[in-house]
Amino acid sequence: MKLRVLLTVLFTCSSCFLFSQEDVEKPAPPAGNAVIGDFYGQDVSDDAIDRAVSVNQLEDALKKSSKIESVAVKGEVTDVCEKRGCWITVKSDDNSSFFVKMKDYAFFVPTALKGKNVVLEGKAERKITSVEELKHYAKDAKKTKSEIDAITKPKEEIRFMATGIKVTN
Repeated sequence: MKLRVLLTVLFTCSSCFLFSQEDVEKPAPPAGNAVIGDFYGQDVSDDAIDRAVSVNQLEDALKKSSKIESVAVKGEVTDVCEKRGCWITVKSDDNSSFFVKMKDYAFFVPTALKGKNVVLEGKAERKITSVEELKHYAKDAKKTKSEIDAITKPKEEIRFMATGIKVTN
């Protein structure tokens, strides 16, 4: 009898624990004002800032090679994932832009990074992004249902995997 009661208690406790884990929400983006000098992930060196290329130069380089393993790029952040701060988009002066994810989800950025100038370090490549993935990111960006439904084709684009992001002037 004691064994049956003990097993029932153990089963009930373990069930409660397992089912309670499903409703755990992912953390919000980190707090912060993203002021000049702040960095996320690995700090971006002054040397990397000095050699950083524009988005246009990155696009030109990716026409010659589909992947660049180590590059520093400068631009303005135009969008930040509002759910976790796990991705951003960056544009240059001529409004060309690209999508940036954080390597291994090792760091996140505050939503205050939107509108700030940054230098990113990491790797870049040309990639075809599926409709499903594009819709996922549109939902993260809180696009309207009609904007999400309008996504019907995969998109060839530059994808950047950042190891570090630094706010610059």
